[in-house]
Amino acid sequence: MKSARILMACCLLLLAAGVLFAADAAKPATSQAGGKAGASDDSFGEIVNVNVVNVDVYVTDKSGHRVNNLTKDDFEITENGKKVAITNFYAVQDGKAKVAEEVAAPGTPGAAVPVREAAPLPEDQRLRLVIYIDNYNLHPFHRNRVMHEIRAFLGQHVKKGDQVMLATYDRSLHVRQTFTSDPQLVATAMTELEKISAQGVHAESERRDTLRSIDESESAAQALGYARSYAESQFNDLSFSIDALKDITNSLAGMPGRKAVLYVSDGLQMIAGEDVFYAVQNKYNEQSVGGMTQTMEFDASRRFIELANQANANRVTFYTIDAAGLRTYESTSAENQTAGQGVYVDSIQISNVQAPLQMLAEKTGGMAVINQNVIMPALERIAQDFGSFYSLGYQPPHYGDGRFYKIDVKVKGKGLQVRHREGYRDKSPEARMTDGTLAALNFPFEDNPFGIELEFGKATARDDGLFMVPVLVKIPLEKLVLVPREAGSDARVRLYIAALDTDGGVSDVQQVPVPIHVPTADMPKIAGKHYAYTVSLLMRRGDQKVAVGVRDDVAGEASFVARVLRVGADAAIGGSR
Repeated sequence: MKSARILMACCLLLLAAGVLFAADAAKPATSQAGGKAGASDDSFGEIVNVNVVNVDVYVTDKSGHRVNNLTKDDFEITENGKKVAITNFYAVQDGKAKVAEEVAAPGTPGAAVPVREAAPLPEDQRLRLVIYIDNYNLHPFHRNRVMHEIRAFLGQHVKKGDQVMLATYDRSLHVRQTFTSDPQLVATAMTELEKISAQGVHAESERRDTLRSIDESESAAQALGYARSYAESQFNDLSFSIDALKDITNSLAGMPGRKAVLYVSDGLQMIAGEDVFYAVQNKYNEQSVGGMTQTMEFDASRRFIELANQANANRVTFYTIDAAGLRTYESTSAENQTAGQGVYVDSIQISNVQAPLQMLAEKTGGMAVINQNVIMPALERIAQDFGSFYSLGYQPPHYGDGRFYKIDVKVKGKGLQVRHREGYRDKSPEARMTDGTLAALNFPFEDNPFGIELEFGKATARDDGLFMVPVLVKIPLEKLVLVPREAGSDARVRLYIAALDTDGGVSDVQQVPVPIHVPTADMPKIAGKHYAYTVSLLMRRGDQKVAVGVRDDVAGEASFVARVLRVGADAAIGGSR
């Protein structure tokens, strides 16, 4: 996902996306009810933003069996060590949601009756699962073996209403199949992946060559040189791999519901080259003691913690799979006996590549599948997470301060084990709107309670081969909170807009304040009327996609819509998403 650079002038030119935003200041936008854009005014009184933090909780007993039939009163949540009241409670069992009755049980004043079965899962409880195949850090045999089991898992456990996406990392991030409720489409795309080479064998070969060079070296300094060169190469590759995971996690931020990433690889090094530095120490003993301090330069643990925190902020749970399965020590094989430094070095390497998989899963409330050649039993346990869990919601006493808050959940009952995400970041309204706009741009996602409409006008060709395309954003006035004033009523609205071009270039999300004033005489006539705001986009020829987010700042509510259009010689033709 590429980010466009921006040049500021009378308008915004988005180079990567090939889009130019220019709000038409010469002609004030007008509503069909006769309103006009008014001056910015902060005197709207106190604006109340209701923020509910949802925490997905998985409870098992000492034997690992799922514990069901718990009620809201069985849980306690603390945020940064302070107890908070649980305001929303869902107990989901076998894919069916239940909620607590907020009435007193007969003969027990103040007590809640047992949970009752609810309507279908609301949007903020639906599952969106990303199958992430890390081709760059996978051996092809391991990948194909694991994908065979994952295809069977999808066919058996994707429920109605769930959505699944397939993404790969092949030195860059690729979405092979966007979100769909048809698991067969994902399974077919996974079958096609078997034709693509996985690149984990190159890292395996590089490590083997480095260990051989260390084994044949004639001095500690020479051996450390080999170790540093290997560590630098691995750290560079590791940085790109983490960036790709951050990108996919960020892209999910604006999607509603529970989001999970099933990450498949042969592992990622927590400390790049840690095992080869140990190999140097094993060969030269005290002469290379200083070499171990060099591993600090290649320690990626802070970046993995940042990734986990980012996932928690976006309600993304990691389920990680070490596709190498039950590992053997390379140094014990006949072909590697001269290159290996013994099982100790191999054990360091195994622990090093599995540590990030365990960390990401533990910090986000997921599971790590390691040392298992057959992963279907583990996938079955993951499926239980998807179908049986508790969702606890609470309203924090703060909103949009950008800080990270630690969450702790305790449950009544001896020996019960609880998994959940460690915390979340309280995002600002601007960050939430940016996330939602990008989600509408990148995925087949729309959340439009306002009933926003987008219309594309006729494109005007320019001498440089680009086209100026008017985009009309129509906002139903009766869906906005209009605050009475002396000469009418005002709404405070902000519009967020982004574009995606045919090359995959994504513009930065731009924010436009749209203060709305409706004269008193027009207020009785706003039913069915829209406020229309025009933005002009400078576009290349071809298929484009535009996403718009509209936020009513007074109500604290928002809508997100996206439409595709084909920019041709004569017109911009709006199409379906």
